[in-house]
Amino acid sequence: MTVQPADGLSPAAEFPDPSHDQWQTLVEGVLRKSGKEVSGSAAEEALSTTLEDGLTTRPLYTAQDESPDTGFPGFAPFTRGSRAEGNAAGGWDVRQHHILSDPARLNEAVLGDLENGATSLWLTVGGPVGVPVDGLARTLEGVYLDLAPIALDAPADLDAAAAELLRLYEERGVAKGEARGTLGADPLGHEARTGVEADLTAAVRWARVCDAEYPGLRAVVVDALPYHEAGGSAGEELGLSLATGVAYLRALTGAGMSVEAACGQLEFRYAATADQFLTIAKLRAARRLWARVAEASGAPAAGAQRQHAVSSPVMMTRRDPWVNMLRTTLATLGAGVGGADSVTVLPFDHALGLPDAFARRIARNTSTILMEESHLARVIDPAGGSWYVERLTDELASAAWAFFQETERAGGLPAALRSGTVAERLAATWAARSAKLARRKEPITGVSEFPQPGERPVERAPAPDAYACTPGGLPRVRRDEAFEALRARSDAHLAATGSRPKVFVAALGPAAAHTARVSFAVNLFGAGGIEAVHDPVSVEADTAAGALTASGATVAVLCSSDALYAERAEQVAGALKSAGAARVFLAGRPGEYAGVDAYVFAGCDAVAVLTSVLDRMGVA
Repeated sequence: MTVQPADGLSPAAEFPDPSHDQWQTLVEGVLRKSGKEVSGSAAEEALSTTLEDGLTTRPLYTAQDESPDTGFPGFAPFTRGSRAEGNAAGGWDVRQHHILSDPARLNEAVLGDLENGATSLWLTVGGPVGVPVDGLARTLEGVYLDLAPIALDAPADLDAAAAELLRLYEERGVAKGEARGTLGADPLGHEARTGVEADLTAAVRWARVCDAEYPGLRAVVVDALPYHEAGGSAGEELGLSLATGVAYLRALTGAGMSVEAACGQLEFRYAATADQFLTIAKLRAARRLWARVAEASGAPAAGAQRQHAVSSPVMMTRRDPWVNMLRTTLATLGAGVGGADSVTVLPFDHALGLPDAFARRIARNTSTILMEESHLARVIDPAGGSWYVERLTDELASAAWAFFQETERAGGLPAALRSGTVAERLAATWAARSAKLARRKEPITGVSEFPQPGERPVERAPAPDAYACTPGGLPRVRRDEAFEALRARSDAHLAATGSRPKVFVAALGPAAAHTARVSFAVNLFGAGGIEAVHDPVSVEADTAAGALTASGATVAVLCSSDALYAERAEQVAGALKSAGAARVFLAGRPGEYAGVDAYVFAGCDAVAVLTSVLDRMGVA
């Protein structure tokens, strides 16, 4: 908190207020030094970043960037939070996720979680991978059901799982008013994942039961993760969650429930990514949009959205998985600042299989550290008033609302799913993002940037997959998938031959001339599991051939300054070709150098380059 000096002097006294034009002039000067001759608004645009959904983030936001009135926390439009007190009273709910079929092992895991920081449990029950319904009692043995909310995920056994949980509440003396959690009914989400046409009958029935008898239980989940995991953007995720929520409202009110009661039966689940500002804006926009739906439905006071944020599975990597700890920390920060009621942090080894105890501990402690040590929950809506966040929230809400309306015009979510409209839209979004990933415009640390081809893989027991054999559902994607396929080829080559594919780094001139491009080339080829051999430190036309032969590589890359390329590139390339180099690359912008077959540079299609190199090397 900034304290005004007792003498009343402002810290900025005697300093003139800078204007936007002055700032823009300074930006022009910096860009001019980097070789970009731009002026006026073009200078600002040069520093802007294009996001999905047609959004652009600018380098500077001021009080002139107006956004709609966000109101107050706990009041419509709920942008600043669904509750007036936010999470300040006790922090957000730390919800740990479990997929195990053995009730005894699962019981040990959930008790460990609850004893060490988790405050609620998210359990997969029934079906081919979850704990059997008749094992739920053993799973929850020793769990204080009046203190620990239970969230079920039982798409194949909803009736049996819900009935068993309610039976356990009664058997263990938990008053109906003290039961907390969600029964997890989400037939439309299940249809999105599997292609099996949704039947909302059971969801409606359980919603009526919870509304009548269990005021702390919600029956229905609006899960937006299937759309996020299919490659959807933040705006598409929000738009489809609105369409799902509206479909459920129609079903519940059609069965005789009031709009207020129907809204009270919904919990919304969103992905939290390592883009913390976009996550903050997404959760704030989601509340604002749902408040608009409730208002249009005649119940503005019922628009307080209950939110469960889950760290994104799409961003989790299999290589260098330790970096996932940083990604999930940023995601949790975004979820907490964005006002999520419950947060699930996926363990850092989530993409590899079943997490171990250490990974679950780190996942729990991520929330604990942010709440207890960083005091993140002590401020209500800490992002409120930020010109950047408020503007991003508004623009994202507009994009999401437009897509929601488009979905409604297509006949609503069920019709849009069955016609393939949703799948086509998400596929197009993912294709555009995949192109950015391939060109490393969206870098993946430890995978496409700063890879470690020689790292020892982290191994985990395979995790059960409830949707592994559902070809009719939406696909599930990962940011690392293209590079993972390349690395898998390298691993297979290592297993078969005892060595990795190699590229010879032919550096020209002194270290000052080639170091930057050598680092670039090593990182680029390492992203495909190709080992870079940089020995000797530099070569000349008369030493390049012997160095290539000694390296054991059949592909080479020239690295140096543009000036030295002009002097020596053609001679060294010719020497490498005469020594048997099947392909010679040059690290730099395309030019006209005899003997050079291709060029690698910042923004090139790294996946295409690496695929062609492995193909040429004969790596299966």
